Amino acid sequence: MMETMESREKIEEILDHGPRHVGIILDGNGRWAQKRGLVRTEGHKAGAGKVIEACRWADELGIEVLSLYAFSTENWKRSKEEVAALMSLLIEVVRIHFKELMDEGAKITVMGDMTRLPLPTRKAVEYAIEKSRNNQGLVINIGLNYGGRDEIIRAFHRAGQAGISPQDLTAEDLDAFLDTRDFPPLDLIIRTGGEIRLSNFMIWQAAYAEFAFLDCYWPDFSKEDLVQACFSFSHRNRRFGGLTS
Repeated sequence: MMETMESREKIEEILDHGPRHVGIILDGNGRWAQKRGLVRTEGHKAGAGKVIEACRWADELGIEVLSLYAFSTENWKRSKEEVAALMSLLIEVVRIHFKELMDEGAKITVMGDMTRLPLPTRKAVEYAIEKSRNNQGLVINIGLNYGGRDEIIRAFHRAGQAGISPQDLTAEDLDAFLDTRDFPPLDLIIRTGGEIRLSNFMIWQAAYAEFAFLDCYWPDFSKEDLVQACFSFSHRNRRFGGLTS
């Protein structure tokens, strides 16, 4: 995006009043490929490249945490070939792009249950998590085998293991056992691909998040799209159930 005076003013506004934690539902990779006569896996490759760009843009906009819906608990329903390609792509992303992200100070985290991932994929992701553990830059929080309902169930289990009985459990307690417990509240959810639903993404955290639904497929997502979504957020009146004076 060529930076104009208007875009610079928007970025300054975002840096002052923009979201700290942004979640993105990366939708439309397969349809992007099919529209071009390509196999769906080519769309996922293009989408992976866009993730790296989006991380750089998010860092420029002062976003602290970028939560990305990469592979859901429901995505196992896809063909074995597509699932295998996605698992291999994760390894490839770590191999090709991890050093670049490390050099920029990014910290890699995961939300979801990684135990079901193939061992090579899990080891590659665990390597990135461990190596970037002490980094102080943008947190790239990747949803892998992630679903909002599954996360809530796992949080209840953790609370029980900590000795908190169901009748004593509060919303604040549950927050402390979610996969996102170390992060600021979710401010903004962006979904590409033209669909207008959460698809089981961060459903607990989304209680007071703002939303931006875009028609573009994820590989076509641009810095301008991110700037506009964050700029719109910066002007929204967030009352959290109360009234403004």
